[in-house]
Amino acid sequence: MSQHLPGAYAADKLIADDIEAYLDRHQHKTMLRFITCGSVDDGKSTLIGRLLYDSKMIFEDQLAALETDSRKVGTQGQEIDFALLVDGLAAEREQGITIDVAYRFFNTENRKFIVADCPGHEQYTRNMVTGASSADLAVILIDARKGVLVQTRRHSYLCHLIGIRNFVLAVNKMDLVGYDQSVYDRIVAEYSDFAASIGIERFHAMPISGFRGDNIASPSENMPWYQGPTLIEHLETVDVSTTRDAAKPFRLPVQWVNRPNLDFRGFSGLIESGRIRTGDDVRIIPSGKSSKVTRITTLDGDLPEAIAGQSVTLCLADEIDCSRGNVIAAAGNPPQSADQFEATLVWMADEAMIPGRGYWLKTGAQTVSATVHAPKYVVNVNTMEHLAAKTLDLNAIGVAELATDKPVVFEPYEENAPLGRFILIDKLSNATVSAGMLHFSLRRAQNV
Repeated sequence: MSQHLPGAYAADKLIADDIEAYLDRHQHKTMLRFITCGSVDDGKSTLIGRLLYDSKMIFEDQLAALETDSRKVGTQGQEIDFALLVDGLAAEREQGITIDVAYRFFNTENRKFIVADCPGHEQYTRNMVTGASSADLAVILIDARKGVLVQTRRHSYLCHLIGIRNFVLAVNKMDLVGYDQSVYDRIVAEYSDFAASIGIERFHAMPISGFRGDNIASPSENMPWYQGPTLIEHLETVDVSTTRDAAKPFRLPVQWVNRPNLDFRGFSGLIESGRIRTGDDVRIIPSGKSSKVTRITTLDGDLPEAIAGQSVTLCLADEIDCSRGNVIAAAGNPPQSADQFEATLVWMADEAMIPGRGYWLKTGAQTVSATVHAPKYVVNVNTMEHLAAKTLDLNAIGVAELATDKPVVFEPYEENAPLGRFILIDKLSNATVSAGMLHFSLRRAQNV
């Protein structure tokens, strides 16, 4: 038996090397977070189910369960209802709609993905905002039979408002209009006019059928007139690098003062923008105190340099006051701090906004008391008109002024989203009532 050991060892080592190579390749794949949105019944859940199916992310037992569920509660007759892979709540399956935001993970040879399936009904717009807040790309689905609808416009506007800049216009259910190119061209032209009106500079349009699989993972034989990439090909090649964030001024909101013993004191957080090196001069905002970085440490050891997207602990040369909620910034280009702002609000509570009422405002690691004044206007997402209003109702989008009880470190949302976004929390119920974007301070900001 001993004479077979060398061969067995070689085979085991080969398998181990293959596994190691696969894990290493998988670990270094880039991650794309995207959201599917659009009006109700445009096929968002079905599309995600098809993506999971075509990327071979469904196990045999899951497929068997899916086939059984499709016969019981599916909406596609004897065919597999891919939406059931995503619609997990009983109420969703009963009504054939999406209510909650469903997150799914899948990967291909070239990239890893996290996709959020967001509800299409207007009353669940607040759920959609939650899903869009961390997305790099939005897939706007349109039912080829219905064209551009109010929720199509609302979701597109919200995605752009939140800061998403990569858009895919997926004209779905082309099989139900006989794969007619003229229908597709008309919808793309209509959406293009709307997109330009709200500031979406570019989007990639494609005709698909989530149910039949046309142009999802492989080119459709039914639409030879479309010569562009499939949906998966496009998602694999979209540039979502953090290069632009790394080129911005350095910002690290302090999440935790790390002091495990008397010999170590560091400030932990996620680098939201810029890069930092040992020896760099930094400033603590809002106090304005200055120091120098002496050490950059992580769970994997010390680093000479760190960039946007990395979680690190910084050690400073001086024993200066710095606590949770402060921002460590580039000394030569620090952020502002202010206590009065103009902001855009997306109202997410059933109870209307009460002007003058106090709420908790949370942005990054900062939490302060804030008073919201009556809105300047609300936005009609269908016409983009600014309408007068005295309050904000559920799902309303408006611009208002707000004041905080102490200065907040911020940057305009358009320049640095992590330092410009916030939520409002009801002080009695602790429910999140609004998500918002800070645009500018209303009086001279402090820039120490």
